[in-house]
Order: sequence, then C-alpha cells, then structure tokens
Amino acid sequence: MAVPKQKQSHARTNKRRSQHKIEAPRLSTCPQCHAPRLPHRVCSVCGHYGGREVKPPRD
Repeated sequence: MAVPKQKQSHARTNKRRSQHKIEAPRLSTCPQCHAPRLPHRVCSVCGHYGGREVKPPRD
C-alpha cells in the first residue's frame, strides 16, 4: 500500500487549499424587466422565464 514518506508542509497544504475558494454566483439580466437573476431560473421580480410568464409577479 502506498504511504507518503514524509509529512506535507503547512505551506504546501495551504497552497493546494487556496484553490478551494468560493466564487460569487454568475448573474444574468432578465430580458423582460432587466433585473439581475441567476441563469436558468425564473425571474423573481416579474415571474418570466423563456419569454413567457411562469408565475405571477410578486408585489
């Protein structure tokens, strides 16, 4: 069974973990009301998705 010969240093471990950061969600604009929304989701402001109204708009 393969086992590491030496302990990995803290710096080397932290260099690897630096890539695990969280990214901000990508936002697109709604073509109807131009409000920012997540892609492939119903707009929470106007209720449109794919050029049609899916749910009634919120007040």
